This record gives sequence, structure tokens and C-alpha cells, in this order.
Amino acid sequence: MIISASYKTDIPAFYGAWFMNRLKAGRCRMVNPYGRQVYEVPLTTDAVDGFVFWTKNLGPFLKSLATIRRRGYPFTVHYTINNYPRALEYSVTDAKRSIAHMHRLAEGFGPRVAVWRYDPILVSSLTPVDWHPNNFERLARALEGTTDEVVVSFAHFYRKTRRNLDAAARAFRFHWRDPGADEKRALAGRLAGIAKGFGMRLAICSQPAYAAPGTVEARCIDAARLAEVAGRPIAARLKGNRPGCACFASRDIGEYDTCPHGCVYCYAVQHRGLAQRRHKEHDSEGAFLFPPPAAAAGMRGRSRRLPPPD
Repeated sequence: MIISASYKTDIPAFYGAWFMNRLKAGRCRMVNPYGRQVYEVPLTTDAVDGFVFWTKNLGPFLKSLATIRRRGYPFTVHYTINNYPRALEYSVTDAKRSIAHMHRLAEGFGPRVAVWRYDPILVSSLTPVDWHPNNFERLARALEGTTDEVVVSFAHFYRKTRRNLDAAARAFRFHWRDPGADEKRALAGRLAGIAKGFGMRLAICSQPAYAAPGTVEARCIDAARLAEVAGRPIAARLKGNRPGCACFASRDIGEYDTCPHGCVYCYAVQHRGLAQRRHKEHDSEGAFLFPPPAAAAGMRGRSRRLPPPD
């Protein structure tokens, strides 16, 4: 089983102590975000083929990665570095610091461990279409040699995303828009050409409609990459978690509405205040990253059988 940690929240930045405590315990509990069932997830080396970490600030977790490797777990790290204005990413660490983290990651564990994410691509008056290639090139130049892949996607505008974007736009006096498919494909093609020049392939995440020459389909949960890192085969089936997703099956152990980064385009947080409150209430010694009381009480200390990976 591949464990995703986590596309629902930033475990390396905010919940690293909890993760390491659960690794020591050999298990954690998670809540299905749809049916609200509680499951126990084994985290032993016998049960886990590898971890995929997702983050916007690896700094607090760098020392933990060495411990995880010593314990025999292979892993890859998806590191989002957008270098967006503060109006869009309220408290994300500085891009220069993140770039330094990527170099440390590659130097310590090899370039196949690291994947850069320029994600999502948001078009606004602060980040117009023509701004992105210049910003992307500066980042790609600084990240050359740390990775062979950059994953991109264009922002999804769910109801909560629109609400948060509109609120930020009023507060910081900018406007945003959703470009058409042709405009997105053209931009993806431009970014792919830049990426190639710095030894990276550009992969598009779950949006095959925007594929352009020079791009490939993203596989963020990538059993083949993990197997190469591990030095052994990893058996996993292809099973995306949404339409257009080309990932291998995995089990995500995060929880929505717990990441206080304050990115206004985020699909995983209703609003920053809620995430900040949950982060403050988080128990790093607990079995859950954040336990919904009703679900946890309903289990009366027992966990249901783990369903097939996502």
C-alpha cells in the first residue's frame, strides 16, 4: 500500500511530529471525507510500500526524512513552489528558502525523490498569463538538477474557491479569471518548452484537455518512481481518485480544513480561520490528525476494516 501524506493538508509543514509519532506506533486513524467512516491505517514497513509527501514547506520535516529512510521506508516528495504574491499565498514560505530545501532534498536522497509542483496555475491581475512563463523560468533555472519533473494544473473553481478568491480580490484589489481551454493549452506548451531546457518534463495533473506538445500525463502517486527510489518492485494498480487522474492506488491519511497556509485558491480548505483553529486544536499524540468527535465516538475505540486504496 502506498500512503499519501497528504493532498488534503500539509503534513510536512504542520503535522510532522504527529506523523513521526504515528510511524512509531505503527498505525494511524483516518476519516473518510464522504461517508465519515473511521478506518485504521497500518504504517509498518510490512504494510507500507512507500510514502508520497506533499508540501509547501519541507523545512520542518527535513530531519524526519532521514529517520524515515533509516527505518526502511522509500518516499517521494511533491514540493509546490509557485512564488505567488502574498495576496494569493498568505503565509507560504519564501521561494528562495523552498528552492534551498529542494537542493538539500536532492543532495541527500537523489533527484528521483523530488518532484516540483507549479500548481495550481492561477490567472489574475497579479499573475497574468504572460507573467507565468517568466516566473516559471526563474524557478526552473534555480531548481535545475534537483528534479526531472514539474507537475502543473490549472486552478479549479469550486464554490468555496470562488468565495475565497472573491474575498481576497476585494481585500487586495485584484481580479481573477478562468482562461479558456486554448489559452491554457498554449500556456502549458510554453511552460513545457522552458522545463525541457532545464532537464525537466512537464506533467499535467488530471487535466488531459489542456495537454500540449511537450507535455505528459501526470502520475503524482507514481509506483514506478517509488520503486526506483526503493530499489525493488512495488505492485500497485492504476486507480485515479477523480476523472482524468492517472495515479496509482494509495491511501491518504490527511484531513481537510487543517492547512493554515492561507492560499486563496485552495480546494482543501473552506476558510483559513477554520484551518487555523483546527491546527491549534490538533493533538500530535493522537491517533487522528484531526478527529471529528461524532465519528470517533461512534467507533467506541474500534476501527473498521480498511477499504481498498483510493
